[in-house]
Amino acid sequence: MTTHYIDLNLLPDPEFSDAHLLSALMSKLHRALAQLRVDDIGISFPRHSLHPRTLGKVLRLHGSEVGLTNLMAQDWLRGMRDHLHVTPPAAVPASAQHRTVQRRQFKTNAERMRRRRMRRKDETAEEAAAAIPDSVKRHPALPYVQLRSASSKQTFCLFVVHGPLQSEPTDGTFNTYGLSSGATIPWF
Repeated sequence: MTTHYIDLNLLPDPEFSDAHLLSALMSKLHRALAQLRVDDIGISFPRHSLHPRTLGKVLRLHGSEVGLTNLMAQDWLRGMRDHLHVTPPAAVPASAQHRTVQRRQFKTNAERMRRRRMRRKDETAEEAAAAIPDSVKRHPALPYVQLRSASSKQTFCLFVVHGPLQSEPTDGTFNTYGLSSGATIPWF
């Protein structure tokens, strides 16, 4: 149950952009949640915007007071503390609404889709190119954070969608990025 929250506010930095710092922060959070094997901590970006497209400068962690305290007792913020202002765990306001915060994946790379088709259908590069034109690429208008996969070492964009507001919470689990297509987080 998400009864408490912690805000991680990015501080201005002359050497690193907000996007770079948020990417580093999300990478560290992902590793910590995976290592701890917890599925009861969710995230949101209370200052996200579609115009301009940004997740903002605040990463909010949601969970129980015990769960958040356990996470923050780990040394997962090493190297980031000088770039953040971290609030202590606080109770969620009783008037808070709720919403999902989830990942949205897009087929944005025509070349990768062609390589996959070549493997699946045993086609030549020319056949795959004819079946999948460059125009198939999508350019989502969603905010995102750029991450690097620990397993494949490939860089990818984690697009984030804040779902519609709801008056009642929905219980469920969160993935190792703190996102869920079903479980809600408090929104205030």
